Amino acid sequence: MLRRKPTRLELKLDDTEEFESVKKELESRKKQRDEVDVVGVAMSSDMVGAGSGTGDGKTREQITNERIGYKPHPKPNTLPSLFGNLQF
Repeated sequence: MLRRKPTRLELKLDDTEEFESVKKELESRKKQRDEVDVVGVAMSSDMVGAGSGTGDGKTREQITNERIGYKPHPKPNTLPSLFGNLQF
């Protein structure tokens, strides 16, 4: 089998400038999204406080679990549940 020399990648000034511009753009989008989320959470909590009926008293975790279809069922911490059905 032939062995070849490792490929050498050279970083150019244009590449770093492009990376910085993309990074700044992503950060600005993230800040805008966070601001919208904070405003949206504040407005929805005001609506729930006003009794508009949009909130069913569910936590954010419960809403997320429903959206993705996750149904957590906590297991009881009893000996049979920990060790199964052991018979001697």
